[in-house]
Amino acid sequence: MLLSGPATLMPENLESLGAEYVPDVREAAKGADILYFLRIQRERQEDGLIPSVDEYHRRWGGTEDVLALASPKVLVMHPGPINRGVEIASELADGDRSVILSQVRSGVAVRMALLYLCLGGARS
Repeated sequence: MLLSGPATLMPENLESLGAEYVPDVREAAKGADILYFLRIQRERQEDGLIPSVDEYHRRWGGTEDVLALASPKVLVMHPGPINRGVEIASELADGDRSVILSQVRSGVAVRMALLYLCLGGARS
C-alpha cells in the first residue's frame, strides 16, 4: 500500500503498518487499483500542517491526470464529506469510477450495526 500527502500528516510507523510513503501522488497513483482520498479538516490549515488548500489540491488532490495514471479499472473512494476542489475534483467524485456514494451508505449501515451490538443488541 502506498500513501501520499503532506509529510506532516503521515503516521510515524508506516512500515510497521505495511505501508510506504510516496511524496508524489502521481507516482503513488501509477497502476493503482484504488485511489482513496481522505477529507482534509479545515482545522489542519490553521495548525500549519498543510500548505494552502489550493496548493494541497495541486500537489495531492484527486484530478483527471492522477486518475489517468491508475489502472483502467480503478475505483475512486472518499469517506465523505467531500471538500470538492481540495481533496478531490468534482469530475472524479461524480465520475463513473467513483464508488463514494455507495461507500458512504455502507459506512452508515456498518456504524449503525456496531452501535446496536455495543449497546447490547441481540446477536444471532
